[in-house]
Amino acid sequence: MNMRLIVLLIACCVLSCNQNSTPTNSQHQLPFFNNSDFTPHWFNENIVADSIHTINNFSFINQEGKKVTQNDFNNKIYAANFFFTSCPGICKTLTKNLLLVQNEFIKDDDVMILSHSVTPDIDSVKKLKLYASDFNINSKKWFLVTGNKDSIYSIARKSYFADEDLGEKKSTNDFLHTENIVLIDKHKRIRGVYKGTSVLQIKDLINDIKQLEKEE
Repeated sequence: MNMRLIVLLIACCVLSCNQNSTPTNSQHQLPFFNNSDFTPHWFNENIVADSIHTINNFSFINQEGKKVTQNDFNNKIYAANFFFTSCPGICKTLTKNLLLVQNEFIKDDDVMILSHSVTPDIDSVKKLKLYASDFNINSKKWFLVTGNKDSIYSIARKSYFADEDLGEKKSTNDFLHTENIVLIDKHKRIRGVYKGTSVLQIKDLINDIKQLEKEE
């Protein structure tokens, strides 16, 4: 009888230890990305916030003809990408995959999607609205934006590190085309990069958004 009691006490102690050693959200924290090589970094709570790369301010026009700025994404988690409506290849696949993200978080006001046209001189508000309609894009959840080409290409390469090749400098004359989707947290910091044409990586994106919501 005493032996059974001892075994029971040992089992309770083991269970208690396992519960106490369960990783916290901070131990599962998503990495930060500070430069174009997308090397992941994990920082402790004492890191100076100013040392972490953030997305620059911006101002564009969405598919509803409304101005969109960084203020629309205050306290929001969002996925950002670059596309063009006449793209015959990966853009359609990328857009269809991003619909999985839209639909997963359709009732979650803290999560948004931001898609920038890389041919803003061609992609008018009317074309963006038609594209949104063709793909059942929710205009409250997902902004398709056009605007000044220099501004779009600048924020693409300097803020989101889109279309970078070994640090080689590019201009707006060099066409920007990338299938990357970049995950941005509520403090405008890059927390993940995903291949938009891969459904598996889109699922990773969805899971990471959920993890980020626990973190925030």
